[in-house]
Amino acid sequence: MAAALYQDVAAKLRDAIADGSYPPGSRLPSEHEIAERFGASRNTVRRAFAVLREDGLIASHQGSRRTVIAEPRLHSFSELRSFSRWARLIGEQPSGRVVRLERRAATEDEAGHLGLAPGDPIVHLVRVRMLSGRPVMLERTAYADRAGSLLGFVDLEQESVSERLEEYGIFFAHAEHVIDAVNADAELAGLLGVEPGAALLRERRRTTDPDGRPLEWSEDLYRADAVAFTVRNSLAAAPLVRNHLTKEHS
Repeated sequence: MAAALYQDVAAKLRDAIADGSYPPGSRLPSEHEIAERFGASRNTVRRAFAVLREDGLIASHQGSRRTVIAEPRLHSFSELRSFSRWARLIGEQPSGRVVRLERRAATEDEAGHLGLAPGDPIVHLVRVRMLSGRPVMLERTAYADRAGSLLGFVDLEQESVSERLEEYGIFFAHAEHVIDAVNADAELAGLLGVEPGAALLRERRRTTDPDGRPLEWSEDLYRADAVAFTVRNSLAAAPLVRNHLTKEHS
């Protein structure tokens, strides 16, 4: 299916930002100028701007043109995207470094999230994820065996697991996210290049296929100085749920 016109406009503007045509701090052309350039309506251009804003690429201020921004890189949860796809959207080159990959028995916690019995086989991946060579996130992911058994076909240093497994009929369709903050221990500090005790954003995610069957349970730990999370909601649709943390969880 062909992309909607606003998505095409957003993609072309994203490419122009990525190649330096519009560097951080610069202003994009006006709605009228972009509408004329792409033969689109101003409403289409506004929708394209909204996509770029959700991706953390531009900021808008009433009465002025949109400004290209750089830091922090914003990771939106308005749709399910892999780390690699998100990185490319913000003009960065995604890559990874495998710390550990093993097939082992599921722990009680992993089994509970994956709908398995403790001791059932899973594949566990620990990988440092990088943006243009800079480490920004450590992922610790337990895969159900039907997905994890295919990781041998994935270049884990260069490819997205979810994108590659789509070629084998495995689709990561739905996810639940829990986000909080933790401090880096010595191991995490060494892997991410931060000081021990540095604040990290932690995203715990359970992802299922289109039929609701669990595929992965992941703990992703992001450098707080490199990535921020955004959630877009409204009165009609509010994907973010606020949970109060009791003292035993804080």
